[in-house]
Amino acid sequence: MPVISGRYWNMVHGANPDEVRQDKEGMQNMRILAKNMAYYLKMKEAAAKAGITEPEPEEIEYTNFIR
Repeated sequence: MPVISGRYWNMVHGANPDEVRQDKEGMQNMRILAKNMAYYLKMKEAAAKAGITEPEPEEIEYTNFIR
């Protein structure tokens, strides 16, 4: 499962939208996260067009560790 990251914790701080907009660091991280997500989606689409498919999921084998 892909994990799309930003630069730091993906959050902004503020009690209302105006305060959130003042969190410059948080807003920058959200922009970076959005760009990384858009890049991933474009790469996934390009891979599908090139015939590269996602791996087939394996059947889960459950183990009972209680012996």
